[in-house]
Amino acid sequence: MAKNTMTLTDNRNGDKYEYNIIDGTRGPSVVDISTFYKDSGMFTYDPGYTSTASCESKITFIDGENSELRYRGYEITELAGKHSYLDVCHLLMMGRLPSEAESKNFDLEIRHRSFLNEGLIKIFAGFPDGAHPMATMGAATMALSTFYKDHLNLEDEEEFKTMRRRILAKIPTIAAMAYRKSIGTPLIYPDVNRYFTENFLYMLRAYPGGNMKYLGDGQNEEIKQVEVDALDAILTLHADHEQNASTTTVRNVGSTEAHPYVSIASGIAALWGSAHGGANEKVMDQLKLIGDVKNVPTYIAKAKDRNDPFRLMGFGHRVYKNRDPRAEVLKGLQDKLKEELNLDSKLLDVAAAVEKAALNDDYFKDRGLYPNIDFYSGVILTALKIPVEMFTPIFVIGRIPGWISQWSELKQDPKHKIARPRQLYTGN
Repeated sequence: MAKNTMTLTDNRNGDKYEYNIIDGTRGPSVVDISTFYKDSGMFTYDPGYTSTASCESKITFIDGENSELRYRGYEITELAGKHSYLDVCHLLMMGRLPSEAESKNFDLEIRHRSFLNEGLIKIFAGFPDGAHPMATMGAATMALSTFYKDHLNLEDEEEFKTMRRRILAKIPTIAAMAYRKSIGTPLIYPDVNRYFTENFLYMLRAYPGGNMKYLGDGQNEEIKQVEVDALDAILTLHADHEQNASTTTVRNVGSTEAHPYVSIASGIAALWGSAHGGANEKVMDQLKLIGDVKNVPTYIAKAKDRNDPFRLMGFGHRVYKNRDPRAEVLKGLQDKLKEELNLDSKLLDVAAAVEKAALNDDYFKDRGLYPNIDFYSGVILTALKIPVEMFTPIFVIGRIPGWISQWSELKQDPKHKIARPRQLYTGN
């Protein structure tokens, strides 16, 4: 059968160049222009790579026009809240959901790998109080590579498995210790008797000796199952998102033969940006700026005014041209938490008023500016008593299985090359 091809014509001289069209299992086809420079002496020009496929992948699929997100073929609505986060990690990293026995063994292994080398823990003492947890996390993850030098040259699948599970297990501990160091409180070690997500909340909240916050009358604060379930769902929704800025960074650094944990540290750095992982912090800042339901119409008007620099945070998405499917899941989760937890009612009322005003305004509907995952996640994390400065570190925890799966896929692809974009030079 003849291959599908595309012919490009140089209208300056009539030269023609023919390239193969490659079809994926889902989504747009691609034109293989890997020999374009060799053939024509020209580069393609695509700022932000908005029309460029940088790799072939079997991990995550997004259809932004139809509000679709799939991990290994499973729709996100089949996973979030219906399978544990660790089961979703197994799906991303191993390519399939685990059996009941595999799930238990995977959980047990992650619990026991959650402890950090004492030498790494000493590094936290060198960071100043008040340092942003993302900065500390990036540095500590980079340092983690010095303790596992054997991961620099992986040869078989078992070594890949160990490397992936190790970073998955240790990142919540690094995140919790980074936060506690930032506020000058003693570091809390993991508790192997607690599930992954509960363990993270425990390391954030506990006092030395394993005691939870004292509430008076001999009562200690307990971590509620609804809190664990909510955070578990949030982590699942963040687990992977195709070739976004931080994932592309992980792949690009990985293409240089850098240590996998160095590649993950580079992803943490990329995710820290307010245009990427820090967006939900900006949503909370804006809701506090609006302050009261009565002020919502004023800010909606400001967002619609082309001459006003104000932009409504948490609406619209680079990929999703309709609704963000992750936001739909979180909307239901937010409504559930409203009934079971003591939410900040004023903040929630402001968020609800902003949401209602935007969803009923033709300006936002015509432009596909629907609430995205950042709009809801900030309110939910606040309900879970998560400090704002930990919003992005939680994004990191959720994204680890995606990043490390993408890194592994890159390394096991015989066609992979070092990343080397070209440029259009316009200087002297």
